[in-house]
Amino acid sequence: MAKANTLSKEQTQVLLNTLQARFEKNPKRHKGIVWNDVYERLLASPQKLYSLHQMEDTGGEPDVIGSGQTKGQFVFADCSAESPIGRRSLCFDREALDARKENKPAGSAMEMAQRMGVELMSEEHYRQLLSLGNFDAKTSSWIQTPAPIRKLGGALFADFRYNHVFVYHNGAQSYYAARGFRAVLAV
Repeated sequence: MAKANTLSKEQTQVLLNTLQARFEKNPKRHKGIVWNDVYERLLASPQKLYSLHQMEDTGGEPDVIGSGQTKGQFVFADCSAESPIGRRSLCFDREALDARKENKPAGSAMEMAQRMGVELMSEEHYRQLLSLGNFDAKTSSWIQTPAPIRKLGGALFADFRYNHVFVYHNGAQSYYAARGFRAVLAV
């Protein structure tokens, strides 16, 4: 019987093949990083493989976008052209979801990220991603929100329009078919 939040050997191999193909197809996202180093790190991190599988399964197309803060660590991010389709139409967090009296969305970005074992992108990660290509030209993505803003009922989201990254605010309880969230994961 498989443990919760783990992948079978077959799922692991399919995911690793997918990640390697994407890594090799997009070298400008991870200059100076070698796939074998990433591969070894992934094999040593089955829980992170599960999270990457969740990112892939919800349409995120995760890829390495840099090194982590810890030596030997790599940062994966959703690199799908638009906000991942399997993570749209969500309000920001549980508090926002509970505040909706009617027309509630299926869930919240923060709760889904937690179940997946990932984090919402910070504004810094979002800008780093957009320095590597054009993303979110038709969609937008919830991003990490400072506590003082969230305490007042707001949340931040970002998108890319007119060759520029825009960071906006909205009520945390809002949700739209074209707004999801992008995840990051340090492995």
